[in-house]
Amino acid sequence: MALTNSISRRRFGCGLAAGLAALALPFGTLPAAAATPDEIKARGKIMVGVLTDYPPFGGTDAEQKPAGYDADVAALLAKKLGVTLEFVPVTGPNRIPYLLTNKVDLLIATFGITPERMKQVLFSNPYSTLTTYIMGPKDLKIAKPEDLVGVTIGVARASTQDITVSQIAPPGAQIMRFDDDATTTQAIISGQVQTIGASNTVLAQLTKDYASLNIEAKFKMKEQANGMAFRKADTALQEWCNTFIAEIVADGQLSQINQKWFGSPLSPLPPMPKF
Repeated sequence: MALTNSISRRRFGCGLAAGLAALALPFGTLPAAAATPDEIKARGKIMVGVLTDYPPFGGTDAEQKPAGYDADVAALLAKKLGVTLEFVPVTGPNRIPYLLTNKVDLLIATFGITPERMKQVLFSNPYSTLTTYIMGPKDLKIAKPEDLVGVTIGVARASTQDITVSQIAPPGAQIMRFDDDATTTQAIISGQVQTIGASNTVLAQLTKDYASLNIEAKFKMKEQANGMAFRKADTALQEWCNTFIAEIVADGQLSQINQKWFGSPLSPLPPMPKF
């Protein structure tokens, strides 16, 4: 009897854990069970993680649905596979956890290719790029990392800007980490921080919508190559997506997406970074 009760308790515990895990998923989203293009085709749906706080790469439309460069690439990818596309909104900090816990099949989420991330995930060849800067008001005299002593710097937590700023900031600089790019941008608008580490897309937004703040790029930190991301075991999907990227570059569809969201044709993409 004691053994039976012990087994029953273990079964109950496993069932409870599974139920709690299911409740932890975004509403209406089931775990991704596919890993290969053939499995995704058989399922008839692909689940793609995208940012919704980082326009024009990843934002939302008038109906609050994902929209932007990444969403358009995902739509082309789903069309090529012949399956339904389901967007799963992600944030900078939870992108990798969502992927590794099978909440998405892959990430198309302005995800910079870095050595640290390559320890956890596979990347496709680059499908987009951006430039990151330290930026701040024009009257703040900063031209190099050493000038950041005594300066507050805002970054989005777990972003490539966070990694880069952490590497270059001198002793005496204060790094303040925020949940996402939107709250980081709001921090400099409100005066909570003096500078931010952010991309050219954020700079364009600040220049357009908050011209009176006179925010400018102080110095360039790095050029970031962005790749789609996959679980380590999903090599077949990675290979398929590399072929897909090459095709939409060659036929001009990726350049059309770049023209739509950035107002210019696509510049040549960099090769896969080597670390």
